[in-house]
Amino acid sequence: MDAITQLATQLGQALRALDAQVSTAESCTGGGIAEAITRIAGSSAWFEAGYVTYSNAQKTRQLDVPPTLFTSVGAVSCEVVEAMARGAQAKSAARFSVAVSGVAGPDGGTALKPVGTVWLAWADGEQLFTRKRLFAGDREAVRRQTVESALAGLIRLAAGEIPDQG
Repeated sequence: MDAITQLATQLGQALRALDAQVSTAESCTGGGIAEAITRIAGSSAWFEAGYVTYSNAQKTRQLDVPPTLFTSVGAVSCEVVEAMARGAQAKSAARFSVAVSGVAGPDGGTALKPVGTVWLAWADGEQLFTRKRLFAGDREAVRRQTVESALAGLIRLAAGEIPDQG
């Protein structure tokens, strides 16, 4: 079993114990977090919904991200992933959510947001945590590390811990 499948299995065990559900709001991972979760048999008991909102228009349309954020701070930002996480919670009624937006590469990076820059947000009810990461490697490596980080953070959050530490 690979690391991502192990993390998804652990997340499922934690959420079943809480009788809680999770939803995902993904941009740079293109549904990779939801795919990892649904690898696990019985995930329908704890996975509520996955939103793949690659374009800014879909972030607004599906998750109610205010369009002004894209011009003021950009899609790869703390504010946008926070809005994505809240939108996923609101639309799905799941207790937990995770949101990701980043520059997976190989193009699209800037001096301020180089390739590998990813913002993650985790929500549990009213609690909201964010973290900016800079992952190394090619597009596949950045996306894999983002999925792993998102799942690991959800596991910590379900355990009552701060998701962005460790």
